[in-house]
Amino acid sequence: MSSTPPRSIILIVDDEPDLREVVAELLEMEDYTVLQAANGQAALDVLAAHHDDQPCLVLLDLMMPVMDGHEFLHRIQQDERYRALPVLMLTAHFSAKAPPGTVGLLRKPVDIAELLAMVARHCPAA
Repeated sequence: MSSTPPRSIILIVDDEPDLREVVAELLEMEDYTVLQAANGQAALDVLAAHHDDQPCLVLLDLMMPVMDGHEFLHRIQQDERYRALPVLMLTAHFSAKAPPGTVGLLRKPVDIAELLAMVARHCPAA
């Protein structure tokens, strides 16, 4: 009996539903499993609901309502369950720099090749 290996999970946290959907479709075409959240608080809820299957990477917007990317990053860095999660920041803000504790920063609109290269660095191929 053969079993397929588990697919790598990526969590997209962004308040722009169209951007989340486009990035999710792109990643799903590359055979990743994608979870989505519209803000940092929703992302914490998603992480708690999927505690047995943590993402290999979090794509995190900086500016969002309810809980922004900085607060989300602070919260997961304080929680030993999530501290080791790689976080890649996404922002349209031209002068933003990658905050400490992240694996990098991509500017919106996101370059697809650059995004896929960053994802491949942190998520095993399916």
